[in-house]
Order: sequence, then C-alpha cells, then structure tokens
Amino acid sequence: MSKRIVIIGGGVIGLCVAHYALRRGHRVTVLERGAADHDSCSLGNAGMIVPSHFTPLAAPGMVALGLKWMWNPESPFYVKPRLSWELASWGVKFWRAATPEHVRRAAPLIRDLSFASRACFEELAALPGFDFGLKKRGLLMLFKTARTLHEEAHMAAQARALGIPAEVLDAQAVAALEPGVRMEIAGAVLFPQDCHLAPHRFMKDLQRAVSSAGGEIVFDSEVTGWRFDSRKIFAAQTAHGEIDGDEFVLCGGAWSANIARELRLALPMQAGKGYSLTLPQPRQLPRHCAIFAEARVAVTPMASALRFGGTMEIAGLNERIDPRRVRGIIQAVPRYFPEFSPDDFAGLHPWSGLRPCSPDGLPYVGRTRAYENLTLATGHAMMGLSLGPITGQLIAEIVSGEKPAHDLALLDPDRYA
Repeated sequence: MSKRIVIIGGGVIGLCVAHYALRRGHRVTVLERGAADHDSCSLGNAGMIVPSHFTPLAAPGMVALGLKWMWNPESPFYVKPRLSWELASWGVKFWRAATPEHVRRAAPLIRDLSFASRACFEELAALPGFDFGLKKRGLLMLFKTARTLHEEAHMAAQARALGIPAEVLDAQAVAALEPGVRMEIAGAVLFPQDCHLAPHRFMKDLQRAVSSAGGEIVFDSEVTGWRFDSRKIFAAQTAHGEIDGDEFVLCGGAWSANIARELRLALPMQAGKGYSLTLPQPRQLPRHCAIFAEARVAVTPMASALRFGGTMEIAGLNERIDPRRVRGIIQAVPRYFPEFSPDDFAGLHPWSGLRPCSPDGLPYVGRTRAYENLTLATGHAMMGLSLGPITGQLIAEIVSGEKPAHDLALLDPDRYA
C-alpha cells in the first residue's frame, strides 16, 4: 500500500531513504533545512565505503586516547571545554560503552551492514543516471612506525576472523601498489574490499533520481515543531507550513536530537566536526584511498583531485572553522607523503561538516516505540556515506511493513529511553 512518507533531512541518509521508498511505490517528501546550494556533511567527506571499519567509535582504548588528545586543539580528537550537561552525560555513556563486549557484539552487525551497503553501491553505480566515480581498489592503512604496524596486524587478524579480507604489507609492497607516490612509511594494511567515490557527485545523482521518480525535495524547510498526539504524528511544522504524512523518518544528522526534543525522545547525540581540504592538481595522485593511521587523516583520489580529511572535534552545533584543526591535517601530510608541502594548501578554503555521533558509536535505525509512525535513521558518525544505501533500504522495508533484512536490535532508537 502506497504511503505518504515525510523525510526530515536531505543528506545522504535522507536521500537514500527517499530513493528506496520511491522504489517501493511510496510518495515521498524530503524536508531539508539548508538551501538548494547548501553545503552539508554529505558533500566534503572522504567518500569512502569501508567494510574495514567494523569497530564502533566507542571501543577499548578510545577513552584514554581521547583524554590524551583532548587538550591539544591540533590533535585528531578534540573536545572543546564547555559547561554542558548533555556533553557530560554523553561522555559518561561513551565511557560505559567502550568495552570489549560492546565491540564483540557490534562488529558482526557493522560488517554485515557494510558489505550489504557496498553491494547497494555497486547496484546504484550500474543504474542509468548514476555516475559517482565508484572505485573498487581497496583501502591502505599507512603506518609510520613498525610498532603501530604490528598493532594493526592484530586488527587485520580480527578482520580476517570476521570474513573481512586484510593483508599486511611492507613498505616495498606498498610502493609497488602505488608507484606514483613516494611515501615514508613502515608498511600498511590493505583492505581490498573497501571502495571510494566522489560524494558530491553521489549526492547530485541521488537528488536527480529522487526528483525523477516523483519525489519532492523541499529546501529551506527546517522542522520547527510537530502536530502529534500521544501515539501518532500528524504533521511536521516548517516555514512553508505543515507537511502531513502517513510515516515520518527522522534523518536530521547532527540536528536530530534537537528536532526530536519536542517529541520527548531521548536521543543522546554530539556533533563531531570534521574537516577536509581538496587539492585540485596534486603533485602526486595515488590510485587507492588511504588513511594515515597515527594522524587519523583520510586521503581520497577523486578524478584528478586529491582530498585530505580528518579530525573529530566535539564542540557543539557550530560550523565555525578552527584553523588549528586544519593545521593539524596539513602538517600530517608531508610526514607520510614527503613530496607534499604545507605550501601546497595555501589559498585553499577548508570544508567542515558535523557528523552525528551517538555515545555507543552505533547509529539509531528503526522504529521508536514512542510513536506508531516515526522511524529514525541518524547517528552514523563517520559512517554515514558508507552505510547510507543499506540504511535507506532498511528504513524503506520498515515503513512498508516488511521485516528488515538485518536484525537491528543493537541500533534500537529507544536504547537510551
């Protein structure tokens, strides 16, 4: 039965939900708070599809690492000191979740969703109208020191135990894979199932596909309130008036907790700001996407350009660019790619985007028990692009009254209720 689906948020998650809901015959309206030409977390990211990232953000060692880094504004992870009960509460929940048992339970689900999403990307890339530069060449985790390479070899063994291919390479083997880039590294781990693409092209393709299929994308439509009773939502309130629907899907990214507050939903969330810089004509261009492991900097070739992205800055819902965070990325590049210089980035305007981070590092995906017609798809942190298609497919199944193809108990949006 066709339903009127109202999707709050026009980022990669919201557009993927719209795409798959339209394919099931539903009528779809996407409400996007930004303008038609707005920037978003879905545009300037590293563009990676990463089955290799099977460990949630809340994992053993992350609390200690965060405490070590948090006072250095140029470090990969930074918490801006501020008086905030929500931040303190989120931090306590993160600390409680960062256990081996949490990783053990979450890793198989993240793996399954990642591989399913990768298959969705392959299907989308074969459709007419989709041309987002999907490259299935794998990802290289690059290590400066033998010690960190040895530590990652243990993680590679864990990946293989989960059925995720991983190969430890010395510096010579990496050079053979990337003859066009000089590197100063001890070695790398190759994850051959990882992929990369151009996220801005993917977003344009999704917007075009949604509109062509009869979906409506309404820009400048921030949701400011709701019309609802104790069990059901009837309409979302925007500057364009009330938008009514049969089903509502909250995909508001880092703004999701604020949007849900009037509905009395407990949705712990912090905005994790990331930055990127894109060199239009880099002096060397790798074939593989890569991560500078110690520096936590992602590197992605996009046609003839090269994007460097990274950092996790917990500083609230602000989109201000901190030059110290950008400097941390720039200074990391010549440590791994010595042919590059900080001068290469002179005059480049840095991009920033806010990632929605739940305290346990897992997204909120599924129906809430608070309202019979509200579904959530948010909190993906750094995995929004990678898990976008499978999230869209799962939500489309749920709003259609179907049993989702994966067990989503760990992603229950009411788990902090």
